[in-house]
Amino acid sequence: MAPAQETGAFTYRLDLAYEGTDFRGFARQPEVRTVQGELEKALSVMLRENVPTTCAGRTDAGVHARRQVVSMTLSRRIAEEATAVWSLNRLLPSDMAVHRISAAEEGWSARFSACWRAYRYQVRTDPRADPLTRRLVWHLGVPLDVDAMNRAAALLAGTHDFASFCRAAEGRSTVREVREAQWRTEGAGHLTFEVLASSFCQQMVRSMVGWCVEVGRGRREASETPGVLAARNRQAAGQVAPPQGLILWEVGYGTPGESRQGD
Repeated sequence: MAPAQETGAFTYRLDLAYEGTDFRGFARQPEVRTVQGELEKALSVMLRENVPTTCAGRTDAGVHARRQVVSMTLSRRIAEEATAVWSLNRLLPSDMAVHRISAAEEGWSARFSACWRAYRYQVRTDPRADPLTRRLVWHLGVPLDVDAMNRAAALLAGTHDFASFCRAAEGRSTVREVREAQWRTEGAGHLTFEVLASSFCQQMVRSMVGWCVEVGRGRREASETPGVLAARNRQAAGQVAPPQGLILWEVGYGTPGESRQGD
């Protein structure tokens, strides 16, 4: 792909998906395979320059993305964006795919311009394992009380200090606004947790799922949720759900009603 001759500083948005099983998370790290490392390596080959990137939300090891968003600043314009997508996908590994590359305004950031992020987490309650989905779901194999889980999820919605539901980060606020949190039955033996917030702390969604599952199994009560939040103690919320069921579903750059795309 040959960029146009015009030079300067040009900001681009890149939308991509990945199956996170074989990555040690999104953020580049020396000596290990990461999404950002593979993406920047492919971009540098295609564009013949080093291309630092910024993502909307760093996913942990084993977590997937349906619609991750990345920003980058280039020294030259991309002549044909559709051709660039095709060329980049030829350079990327098979567990990654770029859906779109588009020009953005100067100063736009995938991270700091984002208004909300939406995640989904998939749980399988059917006692029979499904080897075709094992990389994308948490297979519990036991029945769950979905009504009780939704009562717990409703109490997690709103603006709270989520210190009990995330990995400690010294000097960083753990207050977040959760705008939507609900469990949905997709079919026999398949549940999906949908959550949307302005931003998330590390392991926050997986901790919320772990808590709701404890409630769904009858080990804890939904009514305990406010007390767990108030404790501001990671041990109060119990287990963290495994990473393979979690998908970064969508990132919004306006209100949810204006920007959410169809499934």
